[in-house]
Amino acid sequence: MNEVMNVTSVLLGGFVEVEKYRYVCFLIMLAVYILIICCNSIVVYLIVIHRNLHEPMYIFIAALLINSILFSTNIYPKLLVDFLSEKQTIVHPACIFQAVTYYVLTYSEFLLLSAMAYDRYISICKPLQYAAIMRKTTVTVTLVTAWFVPACEVTGAIALNFDLNFCGFTLKGFFCNNSIYKLMCVRTEALSIYGAVILLNLGLLPMLFIIFSYSQILMISFQSCKEVRTKAARTCLPHLIVLINFSISVTFDVIIVRLESDISRTAHLIMTLQVILYHPLFNPLMYGLKMKDIYKHLQSLFCQVESH
Repeated sequence: MNEVMNVTSVLLGGFVEVEKYRYVCFLIMLAVYILIICCNSIVVYLIVIHRNLHEPMYIFIAALLINSILFSTNIYPKLLVDFLSEKQTIVHPACIFQAVTYYVLTYSEFLLLSAMAYDRYISICKPLQYAAIMRKTTVTVTLVTAWFVPACEVTGAIALNFDLNFCGFTLKGFFCNNSIYKLMCVRTEALSIYGAVILLNLGLLPMLFIIFSYSQILMISFQSCKEVRTKAARTCLPHLIVLINFSISVTFDVIIVRLESDISRTAHLIMTLQVILYHPLFNPLMYGLKMKDIYKHLQSLFCQVESH
């Protein structure tokens, strides 16, 4: 039987030779974090100030980019502090908060991508009903739901294991995620079932809905005129690419947690970087360059900066 330990902090064991490259890693991660904040914020700013971008599709894009900013802010500041610290640790409450925030924002992204797929489905498959369905109230309720429901469901997992003790104090990663459950003395069946329900509700079902929506769009597009096919390709392709990129990131996260004990620290580090590095940068670049209306305003903004 495992001895229960009065552990007040968790050692983050995922840092590889951080002593040798401490300042180089810090500067690279700081530059990436600043780039993530700037790229996402610029696109959100353009959507906010330009009236022709005050449409459901662009509002959902802005929400998705804000989600990326929050996701990165949950990880990067602590990561930067750890690179400059002699010992990389985090207290238990902060570790649990980081893990909860990480999964709330991950599941929120699934729901936001579902909302975007639904918006494109109504726009292309039922254009005459679009204004009646995608009203301001509908968009507001959808956005609130996308953040509120994951927050409630993921926080519920904390209630189930609130009284459980920890028998370990070392995580293989460099931030807190689902791996913290491996530190618990006892893993309850209720927690495992609840986790599976969350994955079904907030992960698999939204993914199936997205696949259904885009399959309907694809069928309607092939049966319609060239103008409809062009519209579908122009507005749906960026969403699909973002979805594929996000799905790859989530897959990496699942693999990391499942195979944590079977992979080296270096491989673990590289795979984790895929999760926190590329996706928050990929979203604004994709929407900023591939969405025609946003790209026009982006060009105009840079022209104004250069003229000054």
